[in-house]
Amino acid sequence: MPEGPFLVVGLGNPGPGYAGNRHNVGVMVLEELASRAGIRLAPGKGARARALSGEGRLAGRRVVLARPTTYMNESGGPVRGLLDYHHIDVADLVVVHDELDISFASVRLKRGGGEGGHNGLRSITRSTGTKDYLRVRVGIGRPPGRQDPADFVLKDFSKAERTEVLPFLVDEGADAVEALIEVGLLDAQQRFHAPR
Repeated sequence: MPEGPFLVVGLGNPGPGYAGNRHNVGVMVLEELASRAGIRLAPGKGARARALSGEGRLAGRRVVLARPTTYMNESGGPVRGLLDYHHIDVADLVVVHDELDISFASVRLKRGGGEGGHNGLRSITRSTGTKDYLRVRVGIGRPPGRQDPADFVLKDFSKAERTEVLPFLVDEGADAVEALIEVGLLDAQQRFHAPR
């Protein structure tokens, strides 16, 4: 029996004003994956209406790549719609998102756990009824000084970060998603959590 597809979702906010924000690094990784796999993201209809999505193969497996076109805190509705439309089990949902509690330029993988105040994850948990989905956590670090984390995530990466680190971080995030799909969570964790 053929294996079902994975749904890989990159989280972010819609529109050009948010495109360079730290909060949108999940979308940046998703766009890199779409580019690697030659998958075009297009607006859906019906249950898929509030997302850009496309189907293809990645790391030898069928995938649906998607980015909600809603704001971050409403990501759950589009994700639920895509899971239902494509008959994908929530166990095969991979959410790529920014993570304050991981140092900048690090990538970590896990299944389940808390949401750490991340409104996108909270919305997905509410819509799916479980926290038990796969996550690729792209480290953006903590804000400097006393800056409010809510403000920090909505700021663009600095010019130095954009030129010196971000391309490598986006690549690393995409590599992590491919590894997760190809070899599974434990082997991918060993690869990406090892000291470098």
